[in-house]
Amino acid sequence: MTKKVKAKTDNSGWTDPAKKKKPRKKRKPMTPEQREAAVERLKKAREVRAKNNPNYGMSSLHHSLRDLDEDYELHPDKVKVWIAYQKELLSLAKKDEKNKEKGSTARVSAHESYIKNMNNYLKDGVWNDLFYGEERDLRVPYVCTAMAYHHDGPYKGMAKRTVGVWYPDIRRVYTKKMFEEDRIL
Repeated sequence: MTKKVKAKTDNSGWTDPAKKKKPRKKRKPMTPEQREAAVERLKKAREVRAKNNPNYGMSSLHHSLRDLDEDYELHPDKVKVWIAYQKELLSLAKKDEKNKEKGSTARVSAHESYIKNMNNYLKDGVWNDLFYGEERDLRVPYVCTAMAYHHDGPYKGMAKRTVGVWYPDIRRVYTKKMFEEDRIL
């Protein structure tokens, strides 16, 4: 017969070392003068780097977006501000989703997709969203790339047009008033 051995060690205080976090040493806070000096040093370093490399800060931008006019609706600087704003809205929507508020999951997915579309725009230069703007409240206008014409009836030979679309032959957006004028025979 064999005798059963009972362990006498107490492992109740054991913790998994992988789950243990290393205590982080606190940083000594900067004085306002030190902060100003650090800002100046960074500013000078960025200027030197920009002087040496004309594409500094633009390596992640698509080449078609680098020389856009500041007034352009989808200028990369504006889009970067929109991304930051949408990320704030996303974090708020995620908090609402945790609290199981109605519609929060849809808001989270809308913010995530808009942020993804804007990042893709900066990377490949193609805007893939139907809306734009900080609040995603402005609609992207349609542009006609190939004209179509009526083949028969009272409008034979006239261009087919849709209200709200930009046409290259008239170089503007086709309006409701223009539509009404075209339909008078």
